[in-house]
Amino acid sequence: MSKQRLASLDELPEGGTAKFEFVHDGIRFNGFVARVRGQVVAYENLCRHLPLALDGGDHGFFTPDGRCFVCRNHGAIFEPLTGLCVRGPCQGARLKPLPIEVADGAIWLTDAGSAG
Repeated sequence: MSKQRLASLDELPEGGTAKFEFVHDGIRFNGFVARVRGQVVAYENLCRHLPLALDGGDHGFFTPDGRCFVCRNHGAIFEPLTGLCVRGPCQGARLKPLPIEVADGAIWLTDAGSAG
């Protein structure tokens, strides 16, 4: 099992996000990790409506109130702990979760080869 360090917990405060890249089957993908309601989650940075980055390249994943993730391209709204689209053109679809673990004060993408 391979592991990739994404960020330290200190670098990711509540409501914080960090983007990262990972490789699966020789193809580079983008992901993001976020700290939400005391939990850490990671998803592929790809809207479920059209294959575009959620953040539109500006690193902004949250709605203005900080409660949900938003696709900057289509306005789709995603529940951050489940990845479920609750409003927008892909309602009912889910963001693709990525396997992570928190250990030694850091957030790690685990088994990146099986993600993507």
